[in-house]
Amino acid sequence: MKEDILFVDDEDFILNLAERIFNDRGIEILTTSNPAEALNLVKEHEIAVLVSDNMMPHMTGIELLSRVKILSPDTVNILMTGYASLQTAIDAINKAEAFRFVVKPWDNFALIEMVEDAYQRYRLKKSIRVGDEGTMLSLIHALELKDPYTKGHSERVAEYALAIAKAAHIPEERMTAIKYGSWLHDCGKIGISETILHGEGPLDEAEMHIIKNHPLWGADVVKDARLSDTTVNIILSHHERYDGQGYPFGIKGNAIPLEARIVAVADVYDALTTQRSYRGAYSIDDALAILSSMKENVLDPEIVDTFVEIIRVYGPPCEAENPEV
Repeated sequence: MKEDILFVDDEDFILNLAERIFNDRGIEILTTSNPAEALNLVKEHEIAVLVSDNMMPHMTGIELLSRVKILSPDTVNILMTGYASLQTAIDAINKAEAFRFVVKPWDNFALIEMVEDAYQRYRLKKSIRVGDEGTMLSLIHALELKDPYTKGHSERVAEYALAIAKAAHIPEERMTAIKYGSWLHDCGKIGISETILHGEGPLDEAEMHIIKNHPLWGADVVKDARLSDTTVNIILSHHERYDGQGYPFGIKGNAIPLEARIVAVADVYDALTTQRSYRGAYSIDDALAILSSMKENVLDPEIVDTFVEIIRVYGPPCEAENPEV
C-alpha cells in the first residue's frame, strides 16, 4: 500500500495487537501512543485511514480526528473506544466525520474488513479527484468482488445508460457525468458488511436501513471528490421510484433527476439479465417484459419505452451474463 494506515492508542498492547493482526494480513501499519505525534505523522505521510482510541491523555480521539479533518480532509477516520455511548457516537460523526465507530474489544475480522473498506473509500475518492479512470474502475471491480453475481455490473449499466442518453439527445457535456454516475452508483456499498451483501434470506429492519443508506454514503464520496451535481444526483437518486415509494427520500416522477431515472432503467435491466444467487438470468424478451411492467410504478415510462426500442432495433449495447433471446 502506498498510502499509510495509522493506529493511535495510549495503550501499547493495543497497538502491538493491531500490528500483529494486520501484519498477518500482509498489511503494514503506522502506530503511535501520542496524539500529538499522530498529527505530525499526518503532516509527514499520506494517511489514508486513521484509527484512533477516544479516551487518551491530553487529547481525546474525537479531538484528534477533528484536527486531522483540517490537516488531511481525505483521510478516512475510524474511532475506537471501550466506553461506548450514544453521545460519543454522535460526536464521532458530527465533529470528526468518522467513517465508522468501533467498540473494544473488537472482532479481528470485522476490524480488518472495516479498515480495508475505509482504505478503498480513500483510494476511490482520490482516483475520482485526479480523474484516474483506470484506478477508479479497478476499485469498482474490487467492490463488485464482494458479490460475484455483480461482476461487470457497473460498466454494463454505464453502456446501457449512455445508449439511452444518446437516444434521448442528452447534451454531450453531460455524458461523462452519466458514465461516472453509472460506474459509481453503488460505491456507497463500500463499508457494508459482506454478510449483509451476501445474505440469502430477507434482511431485517436494521440491515435494510443500512442498505437504504448506501445512496447517501455514495453521494458523500463523490461530493468530497468534487464531481458534478449530475453525478451526485445519479448516485443519490437511482433507487427512487417513479411512484414515490423508493429511497432515500421518496421523491417521485419528474422530481427524480432525469439522469438518475435513466440509470435506474439501466440498473434494473442489467439485474434482470444477469444471474443472481436466488435465480437464473432472464432472457432478453422476459427482461423487457418485466421492465415494461414496471412503467409508472418503479420506472419512468418514456425512458423504458426508449430503452425497449433500442434493444428491439439494435440489440443490447453490451453483453450481459449470457441471456437468451
